[in-house]
Amino acid sequence: MNELAHLNSGNKVALVLGSGGARGYAHIGVIEALEARGFEIVAVSGCSMGAVIGGIYAAGKLPEYRDWVCQLDYLDVLKLVDVTWSPMGAMRASKVMSKLEALVGDILIEDLAIPVTTVATDLVRQREVWFQSGPLLQAIRASMAVPGVITPVHLGEQVLVDGGLLNPLPIMPMVAAHQADFVVAVNVTAHSPLPVTLEELLPKEEETADSRTQSEIDRDQRMGSWIGDVRAATQKLWAGLGANGDGANGEGDDEELEETTEARGKREWSKLDMILESFDITQAALAKYKVAGYPPDVLIEIPKTVCSTYEFYRGRDLIRLGRHLADEALERRMPSIASDATE
Repeated sequence: MNELAHLNSGNKVALVLGSGGARGYAHIGVIEALEARGFEIVAVSGCSMGAVIGGIYAAGKLPEYRDWVCQLDYLDVLKLVDVTWSPMGAMRASKVMSKLEALVGDILIEDLAIPVTTVATDLVRQREVWFQSGPLLQAIRASMAVPGVITPVHLGEQVLVDGGLLNPLPIMPMVAAHQADFVVAVNVTAHSPLPVTLEELLPKEEETADSRTQSEIDRDQRMGSWIGDVRAATQKLWAGLGANGDGANGEGDDEELEETTEARGKREWSKLDMILESFDITQAALAKYKVAGYPPDVLIEIPKTVCSTYEFYRGRDLIRLGRHLADEALERRMPSIASDATE
């Protein structure tokens, strides 16, 4: 009873946004759900994709970022990949960072509307690094540098990589957010006993709805059937990125997109698959420990099976999923708070 009274005593939220690649789009939906219910987010901590969303939100540019990611298609995402021959990573992420710079500029963390903590990992000293001041984009770039995939950030004697390596769900910085009434944490690498898909988790009425705008529908109709072939080919390219040549064998078409656990175990994995799947497993385990050590008042969990780490073309549905699961979690933990008027 005392716990529920504590949760219902105010509306100020300290928000923790975890790492998890494309699944981090769900953070946008969580923020929308909180704001629709009248909550005020007064502090944010984030790691990797959580650092991206948290920083952009604090800079007041989340609506523009949302519009952009909801328009991304397979080919658009592929165009953002800037391959490098550096031994420290396969991609530079400079195209993505250029887009973020166009959105938020060269703002400093201490100049943001609310306190922000961005978490990275220093490979030299083998410890977490918390960015609570300095250039926002530099902090984001360090926090999202997946080891072996995105090149690290060199800052003085530090070699900075993805914060998810040590702390995929940075709750601790928000424990000290004394102006907050409660802490909400969003874990987008949650383990589920059985694989669950994005479509299975979305509400039935949303699952069947066409989320495209009318202009997008008209565009797809004009482009005709050939775009389906291009999308399928690009999907296979993503799935086989870094493979030894057999990653896309031309068989299976759409059936390959809905792999069973058995098929997933038998297929030949690419190097990118191996790195990201291994990283996901590690992050999922670490997040459990973080939740056990510093239990948030409200925990929102996005199963890591809903999509692959690099499926950044699924923004629209992942945002909807985040809002849906946030509404469910808030209803469970705060039953006295009326549900917001959903669209």
